[in-house]
Amino acid sequence: MKKFAFWLLVLALAPIALLVIATPMDGQKQFIFGLLSIGILFLMGFSKRRSISVIMVVTSLLMSTRYMYFRLTQTLHFNSEIEAILGMGLFLAEVYIWVMLLLNYLQTVWPLKREITPLPDDMTLWPTVDVYIPSYNEPLEVVRDTVLAAQCIDYPKDKMNIYILDDGKRSEFAVFAADVGVGYITRPDNSHAKAGNLNHAMKLTKGELICVFDCDHVATRVFLQATVGGFLKDPMLALVQTPHYFYSPDPFERNLSVGRNIPNEGMLFYGPIQQGNDNWNATFFCGSCAVIRRSALEQIGGFAVETVTEDAHTALKMQRLGWKSAFIDIPLAAGLATERLVLHVIQRTRWARGMTQIFRMDNPLWGRGLTIQQRLCYLSAMLYYQFALPRVVFVTAPLAYLLFNLNIIHSSASLIVAYALPHLFLAIYVGSRMNGRYRYSFWGEIYDIVLAFHLVLPTIITMIFPRRGKFNVTDKGQLLDVGYFDFGVVRPHLVVAFLLGAAVIAGIVRAVGHDYFGSDPSVIALNVGWGLYSLIFLLAAIAVARETKQTRKTIRIDVDIPVLIHYASGIVSRSKTADLSMGGCRVEVQDERHLHDEIEEVELMLESGGISIPAKMIASDDRHIRLMFEENIPLSRRRELVRVVLSRADAWINPPRPQDNPFRSFATILRCVFELFWLTWKSRKENRRLRAALAKEDGRV
Repeated sequence: MKKFAFWLLVLALAPIALLVIATPMDGQKQFIFGLLSIGILFLMGFSKRRSISVIMVVTSLLMSTRYMYFRLTQTLHFNSEIEAILGMGLFLAEVYIWVMLLLNYLQTVWPLKREITPLPDDMTLWPTVDVYIPSYNEPLEVVRDTVLAAQCIDYPKDKMNIYILDDGKRSEFAVFAADVGVGYITRPDNSHAKAGNLNHAMKLTKGELICVFDCDHVATRVFLQATVGGFLKDPMLALVQTPHYFYSPDPFERNLSVGRNIPNEGMLFYGPIQQGNDNWNATFFCGSCAVIRRSALEQIGGFAVETVTEDAHTALKMQRLGWKSAFIDIPLAAGLATERLVLHVIQRTRWARGMTQIFRMDNPLWGRGLTIQQRLCYLSAMLYYQFALPRVVFVTAPLAYLLFNLNIIHSSASLIVAYALPHLFLAIYVGSRMNGRYRYSFWGEIYDIVLAFHLVLPTIITMIFPRRGKFNVTDKGQLLDVGYFDFGVVRPHLVVAFLLGAAVIAGIVRAVGHDYFGSDPSVIALNVGWGLYSLIFLLAAIAVARETKQTRKTIRIDVDIPVLIHYASGIVSRSKTADLSMGGCRVEVQDERHLHDEIEEVELMLESGGISIPAKMIASDDRHIRLMFEENIPLSRRRELVRVVLSRADAWINPPRPQDNPFRSFATILRCVFELFWLTWKSRKENRRLRAALAKEDGRV
C-alpha cells in the first residue's frame, strides 16, 4: 500500500516537475526564480527533519535538471568542428556530474543507522570463526601487532582460529606464528593475488564465519561480539562490514597544515554512503574489517578472482544470489593509511581499474538477482571512478576561450550564470547539510584533482581491455627521513596550472582592451573567474605533493591511563598518561623532585592488572615526561600492550566532526594555496642560507 501511495504521489507531481524543468525564461526571470529557490531552501534548512532533507534533495535535483535542459536546448550551437568537439566534451562531462549527483542523493538521502545485534548469553550457540590475516611483502613489524590484536579479541578460544596467510613464504613469519600460537598458511604460487590467497585458506579451514583483516588492521577486543550476532538472527546474512579507520595520517592530513582539521577522504564512503547502501541491502565488502558467512562464499565459488577489486565483486556476487549484507557504523579496527602521495595514487589507480573491470565484466545493470536500488548503488561506485576525464575537462575548459578564443558554450554570460547559480549553490548547500560532518565542501574536488590526471589512461584502457592489469600491493609502514616535493606525481598539474595562469593573465588583458579585441567583457569575466577557480584548486592539489618527513615509527594516541613510574633509586611515583603508543608514552609530571631521576620502567595500571614495561626518559619539561619503551619486550607483554593501546573497545571512537561551513571550507583551500607559495619561498631561502654557510666553511678550509 505504501509503495502504491508513493508511485501515485510521483505521478501526481511529475507534471509540476516537468514544468519546473522545461519552462523557458529570459535571464532576468530565471535569475529571480533561482534566487527564490535558493531563499526557500535556505529557510527550510533551519529544520533538521529528515522529510525536509528529502524535499531539499528533490528541489536540488530539479534545479540541476533544469540547468541541464537549458544546456541541451539552448547552448549546443557551434561555429566550427573544434568548438563542437570541445563543447560536446564539456556537456558530456556535465551529464556525468548530473548522473553522479542523482546517484549520490539516492545513496545518502536515507542512511540506515544500524544497531549492533547482541550475541546470546549461551556461548555454545556462538558460531566458529576463522580470522584471516593475508600478507605478501609487508614487514613483520607491521603484521605482528595485527596478529596480537586478533588474539586479544573477546571470543571463546575454542571457537576462534587465527591464521597468517603468507604469500611471501617467509620463514620468520612461520616462526612468529608458532611463537604466538596462531596458524600459518602459505601456498606454492601467488595466483589471483589476495583473492587466491583467501580461497586457498578456505580449503584448509572450516569455521562457519570468516573474518578478514588486512595485515595492518588491528582489531578492538569487541570486534566479533559486535559483528557476529546478526548471523545468528538472520540465516541469509552473508556479510557484515565495518569502517576502515586509519590511525596514521594520509598524505592530505600529513602534508597540509589544515589536513587534520578536515574529514579524511574515506569518511564519506564509510559514513553516509555505506549507511545508504545498507538501507538498500547493497553494503560493499571492502576487503578488510569484515565478517562473511562461509556458506555464502562457497555458493559463489569463493572470493572473486576475475578483477583486482575482489572485495566489491565478491559482495556483488553474493547479493545477486539473494544474500543480505549489513554495515555497522562503528570503527572496530584501525589501520595504516598510505604514507606518501605516490602510494596513494597507486592504490587509487588499482581501485579505479578494479571497479571499471566489474563495470565491464559483471555490470550490475544487467543480470538477475539485484533490486533496482542495489543496481544503482553499485553503478554509483563504478561510475565514480570514471571521474578522471570529466574532472580534467572541467579544469581545462577555460583555456579554450581565454587562449584560443573558442566559444564552447554558446550563450550570454548572464544567462549561464542565471541557470548555473541555483544548480551549483543548491548542490553545495544540500550536500553540506547531508554529509557535512563527513566531507567538507569543495574538498572532494581536491581529492579528485590530485588523482584525475593519473587515472585518465588506466580507466580508459581498462574500459576497452578489462582483463588487462594485475593486483598491486600498497606498501605500508614506511618512514620518510627527509621532506621533499614530489614533482613527479604533480607534473601534469604543474603544466596545467602554468597554462591556466597564462590564460587568466591573457583574459585580464583582453578585458582591459575589450574594445580593441572586440570581446564581450562579461564573457571574459566569466571565463577568468572559472580559470581562477580551477587554478586555486589545482594549486591546492599541488600543495599535497610537499611531503613532510615521517620519522615516528609508532602513532601516538591520546588516552588517560593511570601509571606507576619506577625510578632506579627505588622510588615509585603515581601519574597518568597524556598519550600512548606502542613505542612509548608521555606522562604528566606529578612530583618535580624526581624530574631528572633515572627511570627503569613504567607500569600501566588497568582494571585487569598492571603491565610493567622497561622504559627510559628521552625528554621532559615542567608538565610532561616523554618515555621510550624497550623494543625487545616478550611477546606476551607486547600482547598486553597491544590490548591497552590498540585493542580497547573505544580506542577509535571519536567525537563527530564540526558541521561543514562552505565559506570556511573554501577559506581552508585558499590557505593551502598561500602556504604552498610561503613554504616554497621559505624552503628556497633556507637552502640558500645552507649553501652560503657551506661555501663559507669551504673557504676557511
